[in-house]
Amino acid sequence: MNEIVTERSGSILRVMFNRPAKKNAMTSSMYLNLADLLNKAVQDDHIRVVLWHGAGDSFCAGNDIEDFLKNPPGPGQSPQATLMSAFLNFDKPIVAAVHGAAIGGGTTMLTHCDFVYAGESARFLMPFIDLGVAPEFGTSASVPARIGHIRAAELILLGQAFDAKRAAELGFVTRVVPDGKLLETATEATERLAQKPAGALRASNRLMIGATRQQIEQAMKAENQEFSSLVRSADAKEALTAFLEKRPPDFTRTKERLPAAKAS
Repeated sequence: MNEIVTERSGSILRVMFNRPAKKNAMTSSMYLNLADLLNKAVQDDHIRVVLWHGAGDSFCAGNDIEDFLKNPPGPGQSPQATLMSAFLNFDKPIVAAVHGAAIGGGTTMLTHCDFVYAGESARFLMPFIDLGVAPEFGTSASVPARIGHIRAAELILLGQAFDAKRAAELGFVTRVVPDGKLLETATEATERLAQKPAGALRASNRLMIGATRQQIEQAMKAENQEFSSLVRSADAKEALTAFLEKRPPDFTRTKERLPAAKAS
């Protein structure tokens, strides 16, 4: 079974995560496949807009932990970094339809979409610190810029979950709609975009992205460095092991120490 299913409909590329039994959790191959799809789509003049959604009861539950432990990202090029570059270079509209769980990357990847329609069942979570790692996909810069540092701290530092209504209040999503109308609503927006003048649509989107592109790109590089170091720490090992063993993590068992402060 293909982990990502695509369908062409006129000038629309429809992309569906297809691991419903795993709540569409991301494997290394899925990061690379999605990056390849976006890189090809940005070069294809016949594709004007992308519609993105997930099969089953969830949009995306973040990383597949078992796969992630086998292939933790390093400080250089990785499947995750490859997808980040693809998002940065993609200047055509992406419309996402989100229902159920959107966890970790399932939330952070949405910050690179132009329209995010959330079903009433959508639940968002960025649990990076609780897993002993750092934010990703540029969200250490984009989320504070979008909603302010105070609100971002609640979502990133505390790892506070938030529902579709709160996501709309924070400006994370375009609109909240009943689950039964979700894909229809997102498809209607996609079809409207596909009827726009292609050159003007792409140029306008490129200009909007360009205003913060450098900041997001710098944040991604810094995040990748921190993430690749932290993911190999004792805290991260305890957090991920506890997740697999279905128990609360005990960080008092680890011996991570902060770097000593320099004398003034």
